[in-house]
Amino acid sequence: MTMIDLGEMLSYRFMRLAFVAGLCVGLVAPLVGSFLVHRGMALIGDTLAHSAFAGVSVGVFLGSLNVVVSPYLTALVVSVLAALAIQALAEHTDAYGDVSMAIVLSGGFALGSVLISVSDGGIAVGIDQYLFGSLATVTSENVRVMVALSALVVGVIGVTRRQLFAVTFDETAAHVSGIPVQRYNRLLVVLTSLVVVAAMQIMGVILVAAMLVVPVAVASQIARSFRQSIVLGVIVGEIAVVIGIMLSYAYGLAAGGTIVLVAIFAFVLMALVFW
Repeated sequence: MTMIDLGEMLSYRFMRLAFVAGLCVGLVAPLVGSFLVHRGMALIGDTLAHSAFAGVSVGVFLGSLNVVVSPYLTALVVSVLAALAIQALAEHTDAYGDVSMAIVLSGGFALGSVLISVSDGGIAVGIDQYLFGSLATVTSENVRVMVALSALVVGVIGVTRRQLFAVTFDETAAHVSGIPVQRYNRLLVVLTSLVVVAAMQIMGVILVAAMLVVPVAVASQIARSFRQSIVLGVIVGEIAVVIGIMLSYAYGLAAGGTIVLVAIFAFVLMALVFW
């Protein structure tokens, strides 16, 4: 069995960067995910992840045409637009809830697949790291962007937590009390898109939605209040990230998949304990 030498692991710059990036994911994903899960909107993370895939495809496709643009920037733009589209569909059409999410999810994946086919598959290799995430490709610039996005998400939730709480648990009462419900609904989905793009480097777009949901699901089994659920969700997220990255380094495993499996193991363990 391979022993994990923490000192040796942290002697590598890319591992230090990976830990900083991972800790950001472990913080903001369960933080935003707590509001999503308690609103029955767990699917939105997967929806925006597929939209981010479309955004990455746009960025890589433009790169193949010698147009220099970061795939993370295009992923952020497309993901935010998709988040607003979901809310617009829910507000102004009969496509409510999971229907609007399914429309945007399938549309995002369709756009990405079309761009790959247009390039004769030439951009598929370039997209691979964004789909599955990678520790080795985390750069200082990626980490700076991730830290900035995480700080923005935490700051916004800190300022608007009371309004988001009210909208999460009783939209009607929130509306009656004068809270602009639609505005905070839009804010929540935009924050989710920021988390998805921030986490994409480590988790990959395929697995990023899991960190919005699984740590919160673990916390919900033992928490006695919404505040406890948020705190415990963040703790579970951070533990899953640290253990997952260490196992990934020691055994050469995919980082994103390992982190998610650790979180799912925690969920199963808590389910058995509190059966």
